[in-house]
Amino acid sequence: MVRFVIIGAVIAVAFTLYALVDAAMTDANRARGVPKPVWVVIVVLLPVIGGILWLAIGKGRGPLPTPRSAPDDDPGFSGTRMSDAELDEHVRELEDRLRELDSETFPGEDRPKGAERPARGSGDEPDADAAESGIDNGTEADDQRPEPK
Repeated sequence: MVRFVIIGAVIAVAFTLYALVDAAMTDANRARGVPKPVWVVIVVLLPVIGGILWLAIGKGRGPLPTPRSAPDDDPGFSGTRMSDAELDEHVRELEDRLRELDSETFPGEDRPKGAERPARGSGDEPDADAAESGIDNGTEADDQRPEPK
């Protein structure tokens, strides 16, 4: 008799685990009755009965909903297109705005209005990335190191 109780308990635990994993992994659109997280709680709180309820009522039998097409596959996504003249004007406005942003000076910068910024890595200014990462690029930091004893 004890064997049947043990076997029944093992089957009940296995069935409950199956129902729990199934409820947790099923798409939320296929859950019927109550929301999917509520089904997971029901399966946990009512071990065998919750699993039976999930499989009989909660899990939808229909096909999965059709996936929506990606924006680049949807011809209606981009809406109305600009004419060539409007597109050229828009590009010109963006380029002008970029030129304005490039010529901005930030607090702490000492450069005249019309001066160009030096190219990165040209050697005119220390490399900020190297300074942050502790990489030595041959600056005066070498002089401040203590001598090994």
